[in-house]
Amino acid sequence: MNNIPESHDVRTTEDSREKTIVRTSIIGIVANVFLAVFKAVIGLATRSIAITLDAVNNISDAGSSLITIVGTKLAGREPDKKHPFGYGRIEYLSAMIISVIVLYAGFTSFVESVRKIINPETPEYSTVSLIIVAVAVIVKIVLGSYVKGVGERVHSDSLVNSGKDAMLDSVISASTLVAAGVFLIFSISLEAWLGAIISVVIIRSGVEMLRDTISQILGERNDVELAREIHETVVSFPDVSGAYDLVLNNYGPGNWNGSIHIEVPDTYSANELDQLLRDITVKVLTKHHVIMTAIGVYSMNTQDGEIIAAREKVREIVCAHEHVKQMHGFYLLKEQKKMRFDIVVSFEAKDRRKVYGEALEDVRKAFPGYQLEAALDTDFSEE
Repeated sequence: MNNIPESHDVRTTEDSREKTIVRTSIIGIVANVFLAVFKAVIGLATRSIAITLDAVNNISDAGSSLITIVGTKLAGREPDKKHPFGYGRIEYLSAMIISVIVLYAGFTSFVESVRKIINPETPEYSTVSLIIVAVAVIVKIVLGSYVKGVGERVHSDSLVNSGKDAMLDSVISASTLVAAGVFLIFSISLEAWLGAIISVVIIRSGVEMLRDTISQILGERNDVELAREIHETVVSFPDVSGAYDLVLNNYGPGNWNGSIHIEVPDTYSANELDQLLRDITVKVLTKHHVIMTAIGVYSMNTQDGEIIAAREKVREIVCAHEHVKQMHGFYLLKEQKKMRFDIVVSFEAKDRRKVYGEALEDVRKAFPGYQLEAALDTDFSEE
C-alpha cells in the first residue's frame, strides 16, 4: 500500500497545530521575560533569595518556550530520504530538554537555598514589591492554565510541560508572599527553608516530566481509544468479518502509521481484495489521520459447514484457557488435514508461551492427525 493519497485536511490540521504551538510559546516568552525583569529588580532590592530565584526560574521558562518553538519547527519538516517517516519525534526531544531545564532549575535553587540557610540574610520588603509579586502569581496561574490547556488540545508535550512548570512557578511566588508575611508579622525569616522545600517540589516535577517523555521516546502501547475507533471503521466494511493485530507506530504527536490484519471470505478475487484494501486505507486516513502502511489478510472458510463448526470448536477450546484473549485467522484445509490460526495471550499471564503451548496441546487432542500452524500473538492495544 504505497500509493497513499495526500489528505489536504490532514496537512491543514498540522499547519494549524504548528501555528498554535508557536503563538502560545511566544506569549509564554513575552510574559516570562517581563516577569523575570520585575522579579529580579525586586529580589535584588529586597535582598530576597526566594524572589531572585523566582526571576531566574522565569528566564528558564522563557528558554523552554523558545525550545518548544524550535522543536515544533524542526518536527514540521517534510519527510525525506534519510527520515521517510518525518521529524515529528523531535517534539519529544524538545519536551525532554525542557524537563532537564526544570531539573537543573530545581537543583540550582536547592543549592542556593542551602547556602542561605547556612549564611542567612535579612530581607527588606516593601508594599510595592509585594504587590508586584502578587500580580505575578495571578499572571503565572493564568499563563500556566492557558499553556497547559493548549498543549493538551493540540497534543504537545512541550507545551504541557511548560504549562505545568508555570503552575509550579505560581506556587513558588505565592510561597514568597507567605514568607514575607511571616517575616513582617513575626520577624522570622523562612525564605531559605521555603526555597529548599520548593526546590524539592520542582525537582520532583522535573523527574516526572522526564520519565513520561522518555517513555514516549521508547515507544508506548497503542492509543487505546484511537485503536478502538480504527477497528470500528475497518469492520464497518460489509465483507470484513474481523480486524486484528493492529499496530500503531507514533512518529510525533498526532503522527501515526499503522498496520492491521483483516478477515475476509475465501471467495474474494484478487481484484476485489485490492479494491477493499485501498478503500480501507483511504477511509482510515481521512477519518482518523492514520496512514495504514500495511493491511494483511486472513482468508476465512465460508463454503463448508463442517469447517465452520470446527473453527468454533477450536475457538472454544483455546479461549477456555485463562489469559487467552482471542483466537483469529483460522483456516482449515480438509484434504491436507491442516489448520492455521493465531492465539492472543494477555500480558497478564506469568508465562505466555506456557499458556500458548497448553492451548495448542488441547487442540491437538481434539483434532488428532491435523497439522497445526498456530502463532502466539499479541494485542498491542490491551487494556
